[in-house]
Amino acid sequence: MTGPRLKSRRGLRILPSATTVLAICAGLTSIKFALDGRPHIALALIGAAAVLDGIDGGIARALDAQSRMGAEIDSLADAVNFGVAPALVVYVTLLPNSPIGWICVLLYAVCIVLRLARFNALLDDDTKPAYTRQYFTGMPAPCGAVGALAPLAAMLQFGHGWWTAPWFLCLWLAANAALLVSRVPTLALKGISVPPNAAPLLLILVAAAAAGLLLFPYILYLLIVAGYVLIIPFTVYSQRWVAARPEMWDDKPRQRRAARREIRRAQHPRRSAARLGLRKPESKPGG
Repeated sequence: MTGPRLKSRRGLRILPSATTVLAICAGLTSIKFALDGRPHIALALIGAAAVLDGIDGGIARALDAQSRMGAEIDSLADAVNFGVAPALVVYVTLLPNSPIGWICVLLYAVCIVLRLARFNALLDDDTKPAYTRQYFTGMPAPCGAVGALAPLAAMLQFGHGWWTAPWFLCLWLAANAALLVSRVPTLALKGISVPPNAAPLLLILVAAAAAGLLLFPYILYLLIVAGYVLIIPFTVYSQRWVAARPEMWDDKPRQRRAARREIRRAQHPRRSAARLGLRKPESKPGG
């Protein structure tokens, strides 16, 4: 590859870092709009920063433009977009002039930085089993930011209420901070595989989410937060189930799901046979 094509290729290699810088600009600009009294725009900008953060790594891999500098910029962007920006937006819009509120947003921002530092430190750990790549240790930074801003979304949808009370906001931020630095396993999106027969249902859900984003963005936001919180116990159970079975550590998620179904069938053979139509369920006496 020579000439103009080589120069074009080199020019494209800066695209991932440019995307990350754009995400930082979106995150910092959200603070400006919060100070201007336009929290809906601030919330949208942090959402845009999260989207840009989600695609910059894929762009780098597609262009074979991964670099140490790019990784450092990305980590800095995460600290700004998911730590500093959400903390200041929450403080300015929901906890102005509250000393305890300021302590809570500081606690949240510091925990975001600690969470990112731990994540970066664990990247080079090659001793961990393969299955651990399908889980995060603690809540990831983008999810922490989404959670921290949930009371703001509730205010924009429903107005002021108990969800904007200082006591609730402080407890909510403290809970988010605790989850960020905890050892609680949370699901990594890269570990999710969709069976081919579930693709139509997934497309329907994507279409419904797109419609919800246009018509009821804050309701959709709150539903996503609630769904994420509700799935944490199932993720903890799934991670512990795999951890207790070393023979399955290197299996793919689809293989582990099949093994789990076989174990359930072995534990409840009569129920499984009745479900498959191979055996009629036993009738109760006098029935």
